[in-house]
Parts: sequence; C-alpha cells; structure tokens
Amino acid sequence: MEPLPNSLTEPDGSAVIRVLSYNIRSMRDDTDALARVITACAPDLVLIQEAPRFFRWRKKLARLAAASGQVVLTGGASAAGPAVLCTLRATVERTEDVLLPLTPGLHRRGFATAVVRFGGARLGVLSCHLSLQKEERYEQGGMLLDRLAGMGVEHAVAGGDLNERPEGPTFRRFADALHDCRATASWGGEHTWIRDEPHRRIDAIFATKGIEVLGCGVPLGHPGVTETDMRAATDHLPVLAALRIPTA
Repeated sequence: MEPLPNSLTEPDGSAVIRVLSYNIRSMRDDTDALARVITACAPDLVLIQEAPRFFRWRKKLARLAAASGQVVLTGGASAAGPAVLCTLRATVERTEDVLLPLTPGLHRRGFATAVVRFGGARLGVLSCHLSLQKEERYEQGGMLLDRLAGMGVEHAVAGGDLNERPEGPTFRRFADALHDCRATASWGGEHTWIRDEPHRRIDAIFATKGIEVLGCGVPLGHPGVTETDMRAATDHLPVLAALRIPTA
C-alpha cells in the first residue's frame, strides 16, 4: 500500500493535511491502543465520535489528546459526543458545539464544529454521529449540510459515524453535495464496522468540492498501525484522509 502524503504547507500557502475520523466508544476499551493508532496516523485533525460524556469527561478526553500528540479543540459532552482534536499546527479561529433537536425516546445528537487555518488555508471542520433512526438521520444530514454552508468558509471537511452504508439516502445526500473522500481516492481498507456480518462502511469523511482528496480509507497496513491495536481500541475502525486545502 502506498503511504499517504505527509502534512506540509506549500509555498503558495495551501496545505496538505491528514484528517482522522474515529468512533472511540467513550474510551471504554484499550485507551493505550487507541492512542497508539491515533499517533501512528499522524493526523492534523481528529474528528471524534462517542467521546466521554459523563464523569470527568473533559479530563478523559484531554488525557487521550495528550497521549496521541493532540490538543482538544472542541466538543465532547457539550456536543453530545462528537469532538475535534488537533495538533499545534492548526491556528484556531473559532469553535462552536451544536446540539440538534431531541426526538423523545432517542439519543441526543450534536455537531462539534470549528474554523481553523493551516498556513494560508482556511478550513471549516465538523464532527458528527448521526441517528440510528432513518428519518431522523436524514433530517440531521440536511442540518449538517446547512451548517457547513453557514460557516462562512469556502472549504470544509466533515466526518463521522453515519450509521448508514453508502447506498443509504443520507450517505447519498452527502455524496451528491460533497466529495465522499473514500470513493474519490480509495486507499487502505473500506469497511469500518467488522464486529459482525456483513462488514460495512458506516464511517466516512466528506470534503467540499474545492478540496483535492489525495487518499482516504481505513489505515490497514499503515506504518505503526496494527490490526491488533485497532480491534482493541474500540468497536469501529478509523478513517484516515489526506487532503490538499487551497489558500483562503
């Protein structure tokens, strides 16, 4: 497997960055393995789902960030689970955690969002974990696209646990409006849920059309990432993308 490009800032101010999307199951599994996987992927941004939400949740998320060479940018319990971590390479303009409308009897959902800069490249960022219920999930998909459009940036990336396969209506809605990074430039593995059959791709990274996707997929075979660690870390496999972001 060809390695993904490393992070860099181009002479014209554009930036190549790595983005990791990862459902970490509230850090209930092997957190050392989780930190090793994140560290080996060398991401500039980590879009987290199922961050800790209860007792000492800020301390737990900060500990994971420190163990994997990141800092906490936004999210956690304040976004009902989604969070964003970043390296010090990112310059933060603003952050906002968004709670979505609550359907009685269903789990509360939210978005962790931010606007950051890498060199001369300005980027909107959104981490999400969509509903298990089909109709609510589709409505949340519309809210996500509206949120990206309202961030006041030309370029944006969104990632998360969609709880839906690529043939589903919400996934297709995203793929019509944005780059499905895995479909645009396939790299690594495909399926992010392998705990039972059928294995399926329900986690994804999407980017606005002006962003160049250099590669995206599950980092199977990536240097330093072992299948043993990925299986021990959480019940989802991560998605890693390399993206070239134009100047603002």
